[in-house]
Amino acid sequence: MSLEISGLQVRFGMLPVVNIERLALGEAEILGLAGESGSGKSMTALSVLGLAWSTGAEMSGSITLDGLELVGLPERELRQIRGRRIAAIFQSPAAAFNPVFRVGRIAADALARHGLAGSEAADRVASAMRQLLLSPDLLRRYPAQLSGGQLQRVAIALAVALRAQVLLADEPTSALDVTVQAEVLELLRELRARDGMSVLFISHDLAVIAELCDRVAVMRQGRIVEQGPTEVVLGAPGNPYTAELLAAVPVIAGGGRGLG
Repeated sequence: MSLEISGLQVRFGMLPVVNIERLALGEAEILGLAGESGSGKSMTALSVLGLAWSTGAEMSGSITLDGLELVGLPERELRQIRGRRIAAIFQSPAAAFNPVFRVGRIAADALARHGLAGSEAADRVASAMRQLLLSPDLLRRYPAQLSGGQLQRVAIALAVALRAQVLLADEPTSALDVTVQAEVLELLRELRARDGMSVLFISHDLAVIAELCDRVAVMRQGRIVEQGPTEVVLGAPGNPYTAELLAAVPVIAGGGRGLG
């Protein structure tokens, strides 16, 4: 599996918000996309999903999944890729679940959109829930009856049930407490190790990226200013902006920075 972005430009009228020359995500790789709020990280994820237009933006360039060009692909074909091959989880898991339906109904509808129904769909969801250490009984509850951590794991379980190749994780732990955050990060590691899933992990938190990611790309004002192995980029940044971000990481007791 390979996801490659090249020459990607996203703009609102004459205002550019993303301008990426090249960014690639390899098979079973966890790639961090770091930067301040407003740097273009989330718009990059929406572009990969083919949803930049939903914000009123215009997009050009190339995004390929195993050589298949996604930019300009008809919406009907993109819908078959979203969820099935490229899944996404976001900062606020509650926003991804319709509060008037039980979690199981939401899961069933998601699988049905990709041709999975009946006992096959039910078995896949239940199996995915167990893999993520969640009781399938949670499927009978409404979203408001689950904690934020449980909802985030259910969202990941849907990606597992659909056997997605790529997971776009946009600030998936920033709304969770430290203990639950650690559990979600461990789940992402397990998915990479067990299923070979590739993860684009979007975060402003360099400490989390240092703990989780194989490589990191640092984004500023829509551009990638530096990228490479995480330990190299964060250990000896070559760009002043990366150094500024590192300087903003809180110093923990003992004098070290919280970089895992």
